[in-house]
Amino acid sequence: MAAEQTRLAGLREVELWIARVRLGAVLFAVVEVGLLSTGYPRGYETYAWFTTAAFGVGAILIFGASARFDPRGVGLVALVFDACAICAYATIYSYEYGSPTRWALIFVVVEAALRYGLFGAVVLPVLLLPFLVFAEWWRVHHFDSGPGFIWDRVTFPFGVFVITGAIVGWLVNRLAREASFAEARAGEAETLRDQLGRRVDVLEAANRCARALASSLDLDQAFGAFIRELRGLVAFERVTIVLVEGGRAEVMAVAGRGTDTVFPPGSARPVRGSVLEEVLEGRLVYRSSIDPPQYPEEEELLGLGLRSRVVAPMQVGPRTIGMLGLVRAETDAFVPDELELIQLLGRLVATAVQNIRAYEAERSTADELRRLSALRADFVSLVSHELRSPMAAVIGAARTLQGRWRELSAEQREAFLALIGDETSRLANLIADVLDTSRIEAGTFSFTFSDVDLAELLRDVVAAAELAQDEVELTTEVSGSLPRVRGDRERLRQVIQNLVDNAVKYSSAGSRVYVSARADDGGVLIDVADEGPGIPLEDQQLIFESGGGAAKPGTGLGLFIARSIAEAHGGSLEVESVPAHGSVFRLELPSG
Repeated sequence: MAAEQTRLAGLREVELWIARVRLGAVLFAVVEVGLLSTGYPRGYETYAWFTTAAFGVGAILIFGASARFDPRGVGLVALVFDACAICAYATIYSYEYGSPTRWALIFVVVEAALRYGLFGAVVLPVLLLPFLVFAEWWRVHHFDSGPGFIWDRVTFPFGVFVITGAIVGWLVNRLAREASFAEARAGEAETLRDQLGRRVDVLEAANRCARALASSLDLDQAFGAFIRELRGLVAFERVTIVLVEGGRAEVMAVAGRGTDTVFPPGSARPVRGSVLEEVLEGRLVYRSSIDPPQYPEEEELLGLGLRSRVVAPMQVGPRTIGMLGLVRAETDAFVPDELELIQLLGRLVATAVQNIRAYEAERSTADELRRLSALRADFVSLVSHELRSPMAAVIGAARTLQGRWRELSAEQREAFLALIGDETSRLANLIADVLDTSRIEAGTFSFTFSDVDLAELLRDVVAAAELAQDEVELTTEVSGSLPRVRGDRERLRQVIQNLVDNAVKYSSAGSRVYVSARADDGGVLIDVADEGPGIPLEDQQLIFESGGGAAKPGTGLGLFIARSIAEAHGGSLEVESVPAHGSVFRLELPSG
């Protein structure tokens, strides 16, 4: 439409230009008829003035029409008018044998060429050929001033008209082709400019969203800032960001309709059967209408009054880690430019998620390294303390015996020797724990598996603990028959003995320690409960780490080793404790 209007404007400009030339020709005709031409035959001067008057009136009317009416119709009328006017002049002035008036028809030929190109430049001379023959015949039969009929006065002007018209017409056609080509290129340039403008808009919008995603290293805050920015770029009734891990799709962020009822943040569903099966292949999925639903989740979206959705893959390189989904209440609601923007945003969100996850992993690694460094320092401090106490006792007793052997009675010497024996045993146990800890951390801790009767093992450990002390009462209860356990008997003895010894150690004189065992769901549960001071909540997991017992001296390695042995048997070791109300350590082992 715009191109047609431009072409008509060009034609109107040409008609106005020709109309102005025509008005100038009227003035020239007045001068020619009134001053330059003489010797008119009777009545011919009147014909000349009448023709000039008609020519002038017509020129004025055509000039006015050129600015108001369709230039194509005006041009055709003007061409016929000009041809008739010049033919009238040529007929009037044929009384002069050498009159050049007929040559003025060349202007009409040029005019036809300007309007209609090569076609008009050839057709008009052919139409004028009968007039040339008529004008020559009129001269011969009405005037005696010249020779007879001369064909050269017909053919030569006709040839000149054809050649001149052909040249001008070819030039006009060539110019029209060039103009058409230039218009086409201009149209292509305009289209390209519009496309580039849209691309710039898309990139600017994506850049704003990227800045929003980069505004925080916290995943929830980054998603919140992104969704706020997205509201100003793409209209939506609901937006969802989903991450995929291990065949499960977890909703990370939601905004819009049904935020708290349909796929709320933190909810998870299987990938199988959902639109994510297609999205994980790296394809953008556009559902112009979700009625009828194609995927299970679309039934719930329909319940919210939503009708169309687009789901873009969140890709990091060739890997898809999730999806960005936008939903609207109307069908066929998304245009191609929006689909392109949403697909780009999916990549930006994926990159941001990857960066934030990498940062969190690095931070977690740094925190873990700091924690391990602190634990190592505590472990060294613990071992140094645990070694120093028995070593000091052994050295002190040995030097006393060495320096005062003769002065000491037999009972005193026995007491010092017993102290050295006890502390040496304590050192041996501590060194064994340190070696076991090193083997566990190195992955070289060995086991010898066989069928183990836990009821018998439990009674042996409790009996040995009762013989070693008499201040704390130990109670054993085995409910029914226990299934045999496939395990390392000596390692399991080490676990149960550590639990019983700790319970006795941290129980006050006169209190009780309860040891119970029962079958549970194909396994065995062993509880060791004491009435000691209990363990604060913040220390209940720390005591199971190597060196974690620095918060509670004397238990630094035993519980770490005990849990490691339990886990190597496919079981677990946990604690329940309330400060000032004792502790319960629960050992769970699977049956053989």
